[in-house]
Amino acid sequence: MKNVAATLATSALLSTSAFAQTFTLKSPELGGQLTNKQFLNGMGFTGENQSPALTWEHAPAGTQSFAVTIFDLDAPTGSGFWHWVIFNIPATVTELKSGAGDLSKNLAPAGAIQSNTDFGQPGYVGAAPTPGPAHRYLITVLALSKKLELDKNATPAFVAFNCNSITLGKASLLLYGQRK
Repeated sequence: MKNVAATLATSALLSTSAFAQTFTLKSPELGGQLTNKQFLNGMGFTGENQSPALTWEHAPAGTQSFAVTIFDLDAPTGSGFWHWVIFNIPATVTELKSGAGDLSKNLAPAGAIQSNTDFGQPGYVGAAPTPGPAHRYLITVLALSKKLELDKNATPAFVAFNCNSITLGKASLLLYGQRK
């Protein structure tokens, strides 16, 4: 009887650790589709050009900063399209407010750097999918072991390259957006 109780206790302990929470990204304003708020205001679109509100939890131990990216996997460029790259978000921050990618609103966390997008300027640039099937937009938060020594002129690919070797974990949301 003693061995059965010990075995059950050990099994319960192992089961609990097997269900530990993982690094998770959420958005209080997005489901599976981008809303008009996240679309570009220009090029035939009448969106609000606002980056989405994002929250994350259960970052890996040792996280010193975060980076967030929004990437259109289906842009007709041959290499996708970076809509937002923000890095050096302090490790104490677990959310970005809606519109944080608008440089004029000053809603990004202190110390965070919004680098160039594939549009050629820093800050968020809204979705502008080409006609046809919906585009897939990958929003990713990366937990980093240190801050990046880059500035706002860094290209998205260079930021991603520098994140690669210091990424402790990442969490993503996949959303869809289609020209109507």
